[in-house]
Amino acid sequence: MLRFFTRPAAASPAQVDPLLAFVQEIGLAVREAPLRQLTFLPGLLIAEGQLVVDRRRLLYAGDILHEAGHLAVTTAAERPTLGGNITENNPEKEGEEMAVLAWTYAACHHLNLSPAVVFHPAGYKGQSEWLIQQFESGSYLGLPLLVWMGLTTQSDFPRMHRWLRA
Repeated sequence: MLRFFTRPAAASPAQVDPLLAFVQEIGLAVREAPLRQLTFLPGLLIAEGQLVVDRRRLLYAGDILHEAGHLAVTTAAERPTLGGNITENNPEKEGEEMAVLAWTYAACHHLNLSPAVVFHPAGYKGQSEWLIQQFESGSYLGLPLLVWMGLTTQSDFPRMHRWLRA
């Protein structure tokens, strides 16, 4: 039996625009350009410390915050060198994934978005519901890293003192 799978529709401007505005407001560079190569997340690429967005290929607006989180938790000195699949090209950055999860949850909270915008079922190796439950119950995965990075405190989270690591 043949099965046909439809590609999800691209994320709408109403979803994308506020997230890109937030990312730029906190000081991260964003560039919109066509992406012809395969990327880790459809429609998104980190190149030379910038977030490159191809709206035609972007499927999940919340992925913008996840990729921005990788840039945000990287030191300012190292940020311009980031590119491609972050953990594949920098295996030492795998530990920062926990900080990125907490950062994205804080960004959703700040923007009054449901955490399901970032932790969508198509990502996170089938663990999106579990991640949402953890954060919503106050079990803040990755929070100790954000505190260590000087971005927030245990008592203030999910409110951030700073969005970018110095």
